[in-house]
Amino acid sequence: MATFLHRIGRGAFKRRWLTLLLWAVVLGVAGAAAAGSSGSSNSNITLPGIEAQKAYDVLGEKFPAANADGASARVVVRAPDGEKLADSGPRAEVSSLLKDLKSSSPRVASVSDPFAAKTVSVDGTTGYAQVTYKAKAADLTDADHNRLGDALETSRDQGLTVEASGSAMAPAESGSSSEALGFVLAALILVITFGSFIAAGMPLLTAVVGVGVTMGVVTALTAALDLSSSTSALATMLGIAVGIDYALFIVSRYRSERVAGYDAREAAGRANGTAGSAVVFAGLTVVIALVGLAVVNLPILTAMGMAGAGAVIVAVLVAITLVPALLAFAPERVLGRSRRKASRTKTTATSAPKPPAAERWAAFVLRRPWKVLLFSVLGLGVIALPATKLELGLPDDSSKPTATTERRAYDMLTESFGPGFNGPLTLVVSDSDPAATKTAVGQLTDHVADLKDVAAVTPATYNPAGDTAMVTVVPKSSPASEQTNDLVHTIRDQAQEVRTATGAQALVTGTTAMNIDVAAKFSAAMFPYLALIVGLAFLVLILVFRSILVPLKAALGFLLSVLASLGAVVAVFQWGWFKDLFGLQATGPIMSLMPILLVGIVFGLAMDYQVFLVTRIREAYVHGAEPRAAITEGFRHSGKVVIAAALIMTGVFGGFVGGDDAMIKSLGFGLAVAVIFDAFVVRMTIVPAVLALLGQRAWSLPGWLDRRLPHVDIEGEKLGSPALAPHEPAPRDADFTPTR
Repeated sequence: MATFLHRIGRGAFKRRWLTLLLWAVVLGVAGAAAAGSSGSSNSNITLPGIEAQKAYDVLGEKFPAANADGASARVVVRAPDGEKLADSGPRAEVSSLLKDLKSSSPRVASVSDPFAAKTVSVDGTTGYAQVTYKAKAADLTDADHNRLGDALETSRDQGLTVEASGSAMAPAESGSSSEALGFVLAALILVITFGSFIAAGMPLLTAVVGVGVTMGVVTALTAALDLSSSTSALATMLGIAVGIDYALFIVSRYRSERVAGYDAREAAGRANGTAGSAVVFAGLTVVIALVGLAVVNLPILTAMGMAGAGAVIVAVLVAITLVPALLAFAPERVLGRSRRKASRTKTTATSAPKPPAAERWAAFVLRRPWKVLLFSVLGLGVIALPATKLELGLPDDSSKPTATTERRAYDMLTESFGPGFNGPLTLVVSDSDPAATKTAVGQLTDHVADLKDVAAVTPATYNPAGDTAMVTVVPKSSPASEQTNDLVHTIRDQAQEVRTATGAQALVTGTTAMNIDVAAKFSAAMFPYLALIVGLAFLVLILVFRSILVPLKAALGFLLSVLASLGAVVAVFQWGWFKDLFGLQATGPIMSLMPILLVGIVFGLAMDYQVFLVTRIREAYVHGAEPRAAITEGFRHSGKVVIAAALIMTGVFGGFVGGDDAMIKSLGFGLAVAVIFDAFVVRMTIVPAVLALLGQRAWSLPGWLDRRLPHVDIEGEKLGSPALAPHEPAPRDADFTPTR
């Protein structure tokens, strides 16, 4: 591996213009494909194999009109204080509103009348009209959204309180502020770390190229594969983070090789052979974790995992080819002033400056490994405690900011129609014999109506063939409550009894039922998923480190960091701790997709830091250093780089906390705190403590296994002898210092 990447690095350095041209062509092709694509992203979530999804599929087949793909909006109106909607004034204003809604767009198919449809609250103050469209939500134009908003505003001016929700509402603005903030923070950290604007600019430039290629491909495939908007957001998030970090690692190694005495081309080749090898294996662990998301069998999650894996693969390819080429354009200026001096005049041991902070921290840990280990593990354990109260759900209007019309409409319906109105259950009863269907409907509705947590049961609606019926059940409790959860299971038990008696199939669906089924699906998939990704990555790390204990420690450290990050997510997004600090206006159950997605990404990133840091420790050990001296040596060379990489990822992920998408917001927060926990507590603290306690045993491998495993040479042993003798201390300038 090292010799292969060494040749690639030297070749890209020599043929820098050709390499640059090839990536420009790839970027141009991806951009052209994106520009030529048609269609838009999909926001629907489907989960094959669960009861709620089966019921939706039956509705789509038996009630095609009721399950049409057209957009819809629910317009909620409330009379002025002291009046009712049926009064002459408010009623005339409601009639005017309905006319405005019908004429707001040629795509409007129908508008229901609250009085005719009997969708007015018991107290007569609030009602709602259902607006259905002939076109999909993604196909509505800005003019459609604007006219709908104008109709609502006109009624507000007449004294009504009018709010609306539904897929026909204008999507929230999602500009590039998150990505821009991440880039600004990354640029600042890189300049401080490298002390050179040229060196700082290279990782940013390569990240832009990688993300550009990835987003071009994802955009081109969005319509064909029916991808969601979250897919591109995740690919962008990962592409920026790993793209910058992978390039950072190779550039920093190049600078170290130059100080060690190698010429520019050889330094680029050696940096690619050593740091590039670490990048390849680090990227491989991330890809394993993301591709492994397919085991959940959720199409949207599989698509997000594949897109994220694609972003990582592109980032790796860019790092090992384009970075060496860019180094050839500025082989000296990338060093910075202090580095250029060091490359011309080697620093002697007597004139060495104060050890860098990372080396001093390693020395602190090595002096008291047991205390540091216990304190770190207990601290993460305490932070992880809230994760035991994790509640899962799918996002709805209750999770949106109170300033949005969707959230205000949700609150108005809850106040006037009851907590369960926003989460109705749908019973789907079907049988090839219409008589059996009718009998089953009668029995089931009688049983359900008698349940204590049921507020209302609507009369059954039959399809033209009469073999399928649809019944709406409104719970008394809110959609996320335990009472509603119990109600769903109770109705399903009764549906099974009715099926035994009549032979008709009865299924429960609706948003609440879907939430319950999704949570159960994810809970069942979590252990197989963890076993898959940890098992495969464990094998990869055995190849990298030629050890059993080091990969085992890496996996256990990951579990600590991911549990702590989930605990922090629950505390903030579910319990509301420090919610004002993060701009949260509403708290509630965590998005069902989020935990398993967080686990997959955090695992990959945790292995990134493991590979980046520990490969340098092993490299020192292989070249003759004692175990504790190897730890110090590894921190001297890689500690600062890992810190910079972690800060960059924290900034990139943290920037997404300011977004509007509920899942991306919580995922960005979870990833940011997970990076902090994993990089600074697990990798920079627990790892050296455990390695110090294990000593030489950390690097042992059974002889029979050692003979059978291929040697990947991630330390670059085959590249030739290092510039320094095995036990000769490296120059202090190998830990670069910003210019002043």
